[in-house]
Amino acid sequence: MGGATQPGSGSRQRIDKWLFFTRMVKSRSLAQSHIQSGHVRINGERALQPSQTIKAGDKVELSLDRRDIVLIVRSGGERRGPYEEARLLYEDLTPPPDEARRLTPYEQAIRATGTGRPTKKDRRAIDRLISDED
Repeated sequence: MGGATQPGSGSRQRIDKWLFFTRMVKSRSLAQSHIQSGHVRINGERALQPSQTIKAGDKVELSLDRRDIVLIVRSGGERRGPYEEARLLYEDLTPPPDEARRLTPYEQAIRATGTGRPTKKDRRAIDRLISDED
């Protein structure tokens, strides 16, 4: 019958369906827009259309809003199941984020004691020292 594929048997699957089944994107239409925007690469080459097929062993690079993901395809999917099921469809080779990205904005804003501009408490202490010398 039609173009039905049997996942896991060395078959091919559309990249938009696979991204949806692996839970990398929330919908197939969102997957299609990522692909058409040039944010998806298959084996180092930009995916040109959502109907492009992938197979086990292919390397998929995905640029999302906050991070870049590198995946190796293990098999095709049959449905968008729970995370544990989706995790079996790929091997994650994404490098860990650098230290600056791992810190929250609040943690990045905190300075070590004695560096930067003096606090109000520091200024009062300085004023006391100066006024004692006079």
